[in-house]
Amino acid sequence: MGAAGAAAGVEVDGVAGGEHYDVVVIGGGPAGLSVGLNLVRARRRVLILDSNRPRHSATLVSHGFITRDGVSPLELRALGREEFAGYPTAEFHQGLVGSLRRDAETGVFSISSRGVRGSADREVSASVVVLASGLAETLPALPSIRAYYGTSLHSCIECDGFEKGDEPLALIGSTPDLAERAVLVSQVSDDLIVFTGGAHVVTEAEEAALAARGVVVERRELSDVVGDRSGLTGVVLADGTTIARSGGFVRPLWSVPLPFAQTLESELERDPDGYVVVDSRGATSVEGLFAAGDITPPGPQQLIVAAGAGARVAAAVNRHLLGPL
Repeated sequence: MGAAGAAAGVEVDGVAGGEHYDVVVIGGGPAGLSVGLNLVRARRRVLILDSNRPRHSATLVSHGFITRDGVSPLELRALGREEFAGYPTAEFHQGLVGSLRRDAETGVFSISSRGVRGSADREVSASVVVLASGLAETLPALPSIRAYYGTSLHSCIECDGFEKGDEPLALIGSTPDLAERAVLVSQVSDDLIVFTGGAHVVTEAEEAALAARGVVVERRELSDVVGDRSGLTGVVLADGTTIARSGGFVRPLWSVPLPFAQTLESELERDPDGYVVVDSRGATSVEGLFAAGDITPPGPQQLIVAAGAGARVAAAVNRHLLGPL
């Protein structure tokens, strides 16, 4: 298949259907947009499918992305789409992917998507598919936590720690890495309380090590978080006690939902935490299927790291499409 791809309605490698693309990228965040931009610059015909419902949409600003420090995540995505769309072989479609199938004989992928916000439904095929759909997250089960998430409370210490410097902070979570995350937060504030919500995830040895850093571990169960127009003001324990805090971090539970890829699940290797296993090129265990960004180990990363991973995968995909020597 040449760089311009095939026309609509033709038969491609024995598969009849809608338009054929060299590459379909599922996910239009920093990883997916980076994949797409680098591949259209390699004269590949690329379709990016994205629902435009990013996990970090509650966050007002993002940090650590060189030349874009402090930009809104939504603005960053919009700029990326604009740059991608400036190339003649680029196409962006807003929709929810319904199914992803691979023909065992031809190796060609078939992708269906349901249009959202006025977009039409699509049925397309591709020689290569890149998964860049990101993670789903479940926040600690506190009734009011969403009201402060993205403003007073954050999940990415590297992204938002600087802005929380020297404040009385909370770290709320119930995962085994909570003590390690507390060490990172303690770098920006000497007034930190770790709230485990009754979960036994901080060992006595870890608690002692944290205490040496001035970090307090609060093991009682939680009821909620509270605040006012200025933001978070405290964490409420189950016994009614309110402990004053002005902000902090939560440790969500992350998962990699790929409901549209059920037909590939038996072939698609995942690690014990559910992340998609890839090799050094970003190739998965399914021939022609690549993955980039947060859905690959070691898990959630900064936006600029995801974008860099996308560029690396794009180079591998382009070489893959050229075939063997």
